[in-house]
Amino acid sequence: MAIMLGMLLVFYAIVVGILYATKQKSDPTFEEYSVGGRSYGTWFVAMSYVNSWWPGSTFIAFFGLAAGAGVFGMYALAYSTLGVAFMYLMATRAWRWGKVYDLRTQPDLMRVRYRSDAVRVIASAIGVISLFPWVVLGMQALGTLFEIASDGAWSVIASLCVGLAVILIRQFWTVQMGMRGLIMTDMFQGFVAYIVAGIIGVIMLTGAMGSPISWGDLQAIGDKFLVLPGGGDNYGPWYIFALVFTGVIGSLSWPTSFQRIYTASSVRTVKKGTLATILISATFYTILMLVGLAAVNIPEVMENPQGAWFTLLDQWGGTWMLGLAVVIVFAAQMGHTDASVQVAGLQVSNDIVATLVRRPLSDHQLTVIAKASMVVYMLLAGVIAFATFNFDRLQLLAQISYQGIIQLSVPLFLGIFWKGGNKYGAIWGMVSGFVIAAALTGVYNDDIRALGSLTSGIVGLAVNLAVFLIVSAVTGHSEEDRAHVEEMFAAAKGESALAALRASRTDDIEVVATGDGVSTAATAQTPAE
Repeated sequence: MAIMLGMLLVFYAIVVGILYATKQKSDPTFEEYSVGGRSYGTWFVAMSYVNSWWPGSTFIAFFGLAAGAGVFGMYALAYSTLGVAFMYLMATRAWRWGKVYDLRTQPDLMRVRYRSDAVRVIASAIGVISLFPWVVLGMQALGTLFEIASDGAWSVIASLCVGLAVILIRQFWTVQMGMRGLIMTDMFQGFVAYIVAGIIGVIMLTGAMGSPISWGDLQAIGDKFLVLPGGGDNYGPWYIFALVFTGVIGSLSWPTSFQRIYTASSVRTVKKGTLATILISATFYTILMLVGLAAVNIPEVMENPQGAWFTLLDQWGGTWMLGLAVVIVFAAQMGHTDASVQVAGLQVSNDIVATLVRRPLSDHQLTVIAKASMVVYMLLAGVIAFATFNFDRLQLLAQISYQGIIQLSVPLFLGIFWKGGNKYGAIWGMVSGFVIAAALTGVYNDDIRALGSLTSGIVGLAVNLAVFLIVSAVTGHSEEDRAHVEEMFAAAKGESALAALRASRTDDIEVVATGDGVSTAATAQTPAE
């Protein structure tokens, strides 16, 4: 017990030390607070993205899926890799628009693209609501970690209280430093969670030092572990497609993922960062799943697949290795929770409050509101986590969040790559898609067998797309809308394209973002390359 808790304490102390060592002496501007001043390099962006994507539950839920169900656990590798690959394609337009229009969040981009505060508020609300269950589940996961770290000496309630206290204290620096604090600590936390875990996995698979598994165990996997759902079992033929497709769309829709684009110092950095993310993420997750597959024939693993990561490292190296297993999961979960809380607070301040008050807010006011929002968000999540620790239906909330977040994808992706669509289509598409996805998930919490095992999010997404296209076609576009979109797409191509567009106009008017929507101005900003 003392060894494992001591290891956690040392890790926590290093994280706090990094925060104090990198803290700015002067109060940051809101741009610095929200997107780190758009100044970070390739590996900072990559590790921050990975740390915001793979939570501690990866070592529990997904590892348990591989250890208990076999190759099914690999489906997350497909959607995570494809999702980051598509992020590469979005990088140029998203980053340049962020620089030109001073964008800080994902809903900020949607507000400028559709010239609508309502789009901004709805998109932000969907993001904040969808992130909340994962913060709750993350806190509960930390409670489980401390139960393991105490070697069972602490009760479930006591472990949960300690976990809540630890992550709440950590949020002091998240609230105080904003994105800078996340970026700096993500590098260390990500190294421990994904690089160290990957190295451990490779060593274990070699069978070194008495490892309970080896490469040879992969050859002894039974046929039942090599079959994907949907081949005549309880799931229909579209189940895997639905999971992977939803995962790909979701990976681009999560506010935590999208915001990483804005922290980069240039378009080139974003692109290199996404390539580095693919390298880190794919390598780590592949190794982790191979370790899980190699352990499928171990009796203790089959008894409790969700705890297989801890079981294996305990069998391999006793208390010290079990302590390292706990630290790795703690590092992953703390990074994920930090990212979720920071983005939620930022969107409440920048997109909801700043819009609803209908007047410009200073950097200081925006920062104060963001900090207060983070505190309230964390306290509320802590109360819910404590009250629902043994509530089985909380998984349903997590599923609703994932099926709900993809409803942002229609106005987001089409808005980035297509000049059509308008604010009315975006508003009614998001609302109808989110409501339908949530309602269907309440009835079909996994899949809809009558539709070949498609998920509720796919159905909501189809309705979302249809409403977006139909409503946009019926309501049409004004000349001002068309001019604004042309200006944005020219800015996305670079200075030369924007200059050519302006030269072709007789009145040389540019549409620029303002605090309460969009207005026209006689002078123009120049997009950064």
